[in-house]
Amino acid sequence: MEQAQHSKSRDILLITFGTLLVALGDHFFKFPNNFSTGGVTGLAVVVSKLIPGVTIGSFVFVVNMALLVVAFLFLSRKFGLATIYASSLMSSVIWAMEFIYPMEAPFTDEPFLELIFSVGLPALGSAILFNIGASTGGTDIIAMLLRKYANIDIGRALLMADILVAVSGCFVFGIKTGLYSILGLLMKSMVVDNVIEGFNLCKYMHIVCTDPEPVRDFIVEKLHRSATICEATGAYTHHKVYLVLTVMTRGQAVILRRYVRSVEPHAFIMVTNTSEIIGKGFRAD
Repeated sequence: MEQAQHSKSRDILLITFGTLLVALGDHFFKFPNNFSTGGVTGLAVVVSKLIPGVTIGSFVFVVNMALLVVAFLFLSRKFGLATIYASSLMSSVIWAMEFIYPMEAPFTDEPFLELIFSVGLPALGSAILFNIGASTGGTDIIAMLLRKYANIDIGRALLMADILVAVSGCFVFGIKTGLYSILGLLMKSMVVDNVIEGFNLCKYMHIVCTDPEPVRDFIVEKLHRSATICEATGAYTHHKVYLVLTVMTRGQAVILRRYVRSVEPHAFIMVTNTSEIIGKGFRAD
């Protein structure tokens, strides 16, 4: 019970932090430059330009609420609840920032520099949210539907969901701003996938040794992981050896590698990066 409560509190903190990154990146860098790099916020930039009476904050709130109904119908209840919190927080922060710190013009006269921040901060925030099964709503929900039912990487799904919004910037704000928006969308899709993969990156280790017991004891008792041990035969020496298969975090892998080299210097160690580990101690599905 205590562990579940700790996990829930951690998720709330991560959702809050990720949402703030998205909201601040949009308000300070995306909106002042009219970057329509997809999403409901990108669409809000276009609509607020075409319809002067509509504010970005109010448009984002209304559209997000409508898309949340879709999230509850076709995605999990947990995702829906987490997205309600994130989208409500994001809409509130953007709404508040329009009054507390209105951005009448960009911070700098370097649009590419502004584009990097307008993409980097929201992409990092979105990756944090996607990684724990949440989103800020909007077209992120459409991307999650594509990921679930079409088995598409989340970055590619975001690209498919947002491309029309980015292209519309060419017609509303001019070809230069529109091209920046399309470039920003391409950058965002790559950043999100790479950041999510980085969050989940683990080390898959193959250890060929003659005495597996010290290695097994160290993995189980010191690193609190498990392993699979198989008997094998060396193709060149024809000697009996053991193959230890295990998966762990990057830090644990470094510790285990050093230990194996200390107890059996001639052990053969193969280490592979992997971000799709499903099972106890890792992802549930």
